[in-house]
Amino acid sequence: MRQRILSGETLIGSFAAIPHPVAIEVTAAAGPDFLCIDAEHAQIGRERLEDLIRAGDVHGVPMLVRVPGHAPEQIAAALDAGAAGVLVPRVSTVAEAQAAVTATRYPPQGARGVGPGRAAAYGYRIPDYLESANRTVLLAIQVETAAGLANISQIAAVEGIDVIFIGPGDLSVSIGALGPEGRELLQAAIVTIASAATDAGRIAGIFRPAPDDIAAWRSKGISFFILASDTMFLGASVAAGLATARAATGDKPA
Repeated sequence: MRQRILSGETLIGSFAAIPHPVAIEVTAAAGPDFLCIDAEHAQIGRERLEDLIRAGDVHGVPMLVRVPGHAPEQIAAALDAGAAGVLVPRVSTVAEAQAAVTATRYPPQGARGVGPGRAAAYGYRIPDYLESANRTVLLAIQVETAAGLANISQIAAVEGIDVIFIGPGDLSVSIGALGPEGRELLQAAIVTIASAATDAGRIAGIFRPAPDDIAAWRSKGISFFILASDTMFLGASVAAGLATARAATGDKPA
């Protein structure tokens, strides 16, 4: 997966926020390029990660984890559980970006600890995993604050980062670009971050709640997309089905 992303191939996945393997299997069967377990905003704890990642393996879909924060043990937990990579939220400084690299990579590139987790076959294939992990594990950092925007050129220059992922929701709040009146300011900020990422040889990514403008953002150099989430797709599908059924019968919601 990491090599596909670094080659500039367009990849489209979704957030997985429902903490049950069935939801992962159903979503994975739909054919996303990857899924990203949202351990930052959803109620998904460390003890659940292995089961969710394993469910993605059923359909051969790479599983990323958006970790809750910057703590090295949170990053290690996701990777030891067999995640293909991590998305580290709210990276606003060079020091935070460098810390994410250190926590994700084994020495000499970083300081990730060696352990008998699922990724290393519970200790039976540690040498094999050590040989490949720094090549194959994806590190994406999320830039979503005014400070991150101000520091983007320096952040993008940090070696070891693969994807700079833009979180438009938090970014809009942080830079005062909420609502329709802030649209131009937010779009300019997104373009600034995406351009800095590609200029530094990184891949630019973004969250989109709907697919309507993905082509437009692809034309701006963004190639890594997280589209909505399982909860969003579920709600939208139920609402659409109910609306169609009610229109067919002429009934209105109670």
